[in-house]
Amino acid sequence: MSNDKSRDALSDAPIPQRNNSAEVVTSGSPLDVVLWVIALALLIGAAMVNQYLPAYWPPANNIWVRVGVILACIVVALGLLYATHQGKGFIRLLKDARIELRRVTWPTKQETVTTSWQVLLVVVITSIVLWCFDYGLGWLIKLIIG
Repeated sequence: MSNDKSRDALSDAPIPQRNNSAEVVTSGSPLDVVLWVIALALLIGAAMVNQYLPAYWPPANNIWVRVGVILACIVVALGLLYATHQGKGFIRLLKDARIELRRVTWPTKQETVTTSWQVLLVVVITSIVLWCFDYGLGWLIKLIIG
């Protein structure tokens, strides 16, 4: 018998390994750092456009120009973030999550209604019990203090 974890304990045959779709991004390139810095600067700029841009650029006095500049900054920042290794990994995570959501067995309408009524009943009963404890302790404190 081998101590190798990829072998079957009984027959010492190799166990087929599945490729794991979850990958950990351990390192990024220096370009990724630059893209992150530019994207964060754009997002901060988008947050400050409404307050500061009209003072420096006269067409920005129009609200739709400011909305357009804000949306453009956000879109460009998201595009830059997508270009990084972490951004591509995040998109892959979203696609995998979508696939997993298809596998979920969702409750029927009747199960949802029944469970909701049960939760509501437990909340009402618990609130009544807590109110009784509060009322009893208040009465006891009033009796002790006078």
